[in-house]
Amino acid sequence: MRRGLWLVPVWTTVALVLAADGAGVAGRIVGAALVEGRPYEKLAYLSDRIGARLSGSPQLEKAVQWTAEEFRRDGLEKVWTEKVMVPRWVRGEETGRILAPVQHELALTALGMSVPTPDEGITAEVVEVSEFEELHALGEAQVRGKIVLYNKPIFREGGRERGYGSAVGLRHAGAIEAAKLGGVATLIRSLGTADFRLPHTGSMGYEEGVPRIPSAAITAEDADLIHRLLASGEPVKAQLRLGCRNLPDAESANVIADLPGRERPDEIVLIGAHLDSWDLGTGAIDDGAGVVIVMETMRLLEAHGLIPRRTIRAVLFTNEENGLRGGRAYAENHKDELDRHVAAIESDAGSGAPLGFRVSAGPGGEDLVREIASHLGVIHASQVRTPGGGADISPMRSAGVPQIGMWQDTTHYFDYHHTAADTLDKVDPEDLRRNVAAMALLAYMLAESEEPLPRLPPRQQ
Repeated sequence: MRRGLWLVPVWTTVALVLAADGAGVAGRIVGAALVEGRPYEKLAYLSDRIGARLSGSPQLEKAVQWTAEEFRRDGLEKVWTEKVMVPRWVRGEETGRILAPVQHELALTALGMSVPTPDEGITAEVVEVSEFEELHALGEAQVRGKIVLYNKPIFREGGRERGYGSAVGLRHAGAIEAAKLGGVATLIRSLGTADFRLPHTGSMGYEEGVPRIPSAAITAEDADLIHRLLASGEPVKAQLRLGCRNLPDAESANVIADLPGRERPDEIVLIGAHLDSWDLGTGAIDDGAGVVIVMETMRLLEAHGLIPRRTIRAVLFTNEENGLRGGRAYAENHKDELDRHVAAIESDAGSGAPLGFRVSAGPGGEDLVREIASHLGVIHASQVRTPGGGADISPMRSAGVPQIGMWQDTTHYFDYHHTAADTLDKVDPEDLRRNVAAMALLAYMLAESEEPLPRLPPRQQ
């Protein structure tokens, strides 16, 4: 099992927290998170016993039922689900190979929401680009009838220019732009940061009035092979077969649990993660870890009688991966109370050691979060940066709700993200506990604070 970054034993860490904070609430929360509860056991059940939880699948609905029951077993009395109609996309067969100038089997996987190929597959020459500008420069004459390969590597320390965010637009809109120029299918170099010959899936989109062409991700190694073959001056011909299909929408639900506030129960600090996952692995890091961080936060505060002024609300969102229906449904269903949501905190960056928080709030908000985070220095989670947020809480942004994302070590997150290797063995139990400590302390302190976190000003919404 991969070990965490921090070498301070849990009991030593607890002693340091208590020494620094005395009998204060920060010491109680962090200390309890590090030595009690069972976040790893909960994640093991979600990952190993329920497994992959793609939108519309029986496993996702089993997860909805299990998490609601688990909240109740942990002593929470106000637990409910809210119906959400979600897409139901089924993967099916997926194969690909290079036919010329060499014979080579491709390791590929369909992108989520892709249409299928014809039964006989698609056979065509491949053209390679790294950006939309290169595609448009080729023009219709060189793209029509071809398979377009988007070949843009991403890097662990890539930042905005070379990281995951720099290429995700190619995945989402790649089929649209290729089809406008007559392309018959697209391939994309997997958005991963390790060369394990693992294809990474992810959601893609279509545009009204533009032909819908099939799309798949191939491994970095296969993308590099195609690049070398094309660089030799020879045309590359490939064939792919995708049996994926879109079925009618299915019923799912957001799972919600409240820890009612003692003085201002109508004011809400929301903590959330997404319950669905892709179908290739078991959804342990994306986002099973976030789910149990939220669940254990609620259990810990309830078990220790730590009831803050405001209500803390846990929301396990459905259908983040291929539709964001859960996040949008929550914002719509609760639009009349969003002005009383004083913060929304999301955990959707895996299970790596917590580093701190990323924050988008009104003037002074970053300083307030930094003051709270200062109590987490002993677990190395006291950093605060801007901006912040998360996909599922983003629909609340237009109402001015401050947005906070858990900031975790993601050194290896995109090695496994959206692949068959997203499994429990990638999770360090002690890192998971530290994340519970960080989430629980922030949620409690924001809910207990006399003054609410400043709301987002209109220019930031």
